[in-house]
Amino acid sequence: MIKINKLEIENVKRVKAVKIEPSSAGLTVLGGKNRQGKTSVLDAIAWGLGGNKYRPSQAEREGSAVPPYLHIVLSNGLIVERKGKNSDLKVIDPNGQKGGQQLLDSFVEELAIDLPKFMNSTSKEKASILLRIIGVGDKLHELEVKDQELYNRRHAIGQIADQKAKFAKEQLYYPDAPKEPISASELIRQQQEILARNGENQRKRQRLSQIQTAYTSQAQEIERLSALLNEAQAKYAQLGADLAIAQKDTLDLIDESTEQLEANIQQVDEINRKVRANLDKDMAETDANEYRVQYEALSAEIAAIRQQKADLLTNANLPLPGLSVEQGELIYNGQKWDNMSGSDQLIVATSIVRRLKPECGFILLDKLEQMDLTTLNEFGQWLEQEGLQAIATRVSTGDECSIIIEDGYVVGQDQPNVHPPAQSETKTWKAGEF
Repeated sequence: MIKINKLEIENVKRVKAVKIEPSSAGLTVLGGKNRQGKTSVLDAIAWGLGGNKYRPSQAEREGSAVPPYLHIVLSNGLIVERKGKNSDLKVIDPNGQKGGQQLLDSFVEELAIDLPKFMNSTSKEKASILLRIIGVGDKLHELEVKDQELYNRRHAIGQIADQKAKFAKEQLYYPDAPKEPISASELIRQQQEILARNGENQRKRQRLSQIQTAYTSQAQEIERLSALLNEAQAKYAQLGADLAIAQKDTLDLIDESTEQLEANIQQVDEINRKVRANLDKDMAETDANEYRVQYEALSAEIAAIRQQKADLLTNANLPLPGLSVEQGELIYNGQKWDNMSGSDQLIVATSIVRRLKPECGFILLDKLEQMDLTTLNEFGQWLEQEGLQAIATRVSTGDECSIIIEDGYVVGQDQPNVHPPAQSETKTWKAGEF
């Protein structure tokens, strides 16, 4: 990885004359109060390595009669200079040959010198950058679209199933009602058959009554008409025989009741209402069960697609353990970007930027005063562990600062009148020193 070994800056923005030899790994913190030139150092490095699109709008220090001067020595031996009235770029390679901005662009990652561009991008833009560099963006997008489509279908079916189940639950049920609607005409037919049978019984009873009356009259006739005794006795005997037969015919007769049928006829509409209510409830329960089956099938499809997404990211060559993408957002150790600590955000950003151009071994960080010392220490340790170089600014004059910038100079460093500045020793901050 290519890093910054030395840099000399004069008359850029607020910098008067600064010479720095940053640590090859870990944090080199430029401390000092506001408006002293800390950020100007980072802007000068970005201009020197990133090209004129990073040139400050007022690059020359106010009040200076000498044009800006930049001199950066990289670990691959390249020397980058900007000097003269037009601040022209000059790149000299280890073999003494000249190079230009194209050579620098081949290994200097744009986001490494403009990390806020990444830090301030949207969650989806961050995720898109990560997916692009690990080469799974298109496939993951396809799975995301299918996942969302199935989720929407399952959600709609779940709502219908819930509605059907709610409707079935609210329906009244009549366990004593028949399974099918009944017909009033059928009940009337059954009633008429019973009435016909009862009418026949009535005729038999009337016949019995007539015979009994005749029998009694004939007995009286026998007494009155003794002369006709023989004839009367014969007829009486015959009537007695008929009486016996009639009595036998009516002995076991039982009239059937039409009371229940009459009640049913009167209540046929109410009965059928209950039957229809029961049928509606049964149908709603059946529909709810069918939609639940569809819901579970879609859930299985969604789970399979999400497993494919997980496998895709698991097998991808991610730049950082614990880093992933879920629903189009960066996730690190289970946390979305806005829930990550400041240290974790910088670790994630630095890892992604490093993967964009692995040859670029440095990043520039502004305004690290937002970090407490513990968080700063954690980030510095991670940088050292990864062998990465970071040059950062912090509004502070504490021991965590590698050097202090004051009024455009490095505190404790000789203040030269012309470039190149005189060499002096600077303090490099390393993780764990505070």
